[in-house]
Amino acid sequence: MLFIARFINNPERVGLLSQHYPAHLEWLKKHESVILVPGALRTEPDATPIGGLWIVRADSKSEVEALFKTDPFWVQGLRQSYEILYWSKAFPDKSVPV
Repeated sequence: MLFIARFINNPERVGLLSQHYPAHLEWLKKHESVILVPGALRTEPDATPIGGLWIVRADSKSEVEALFKTDPFWVQGLRQSYEILYWSKAFPDKSVPV
């Protein structure tokens, strides 16, 4: 199954994003077979990220939740909240590079 995981960053800890980014990126690389497309969400191209959005392949919502709770951004309190949604592709056989 495919899921969308959407995160909102903790505004009180936004100053720590750059400090924990290398560990977060390394963690994402370890899980790239499951977290297919991870990325930051911003209000403007050069703005500080306000959150993140991932496309994840997993068997269940609980699997997605258990996975991201080991992400350094979550562990260090940089995320304020999250939402996990089931995602159905309109064209299931179509694959595109992002």
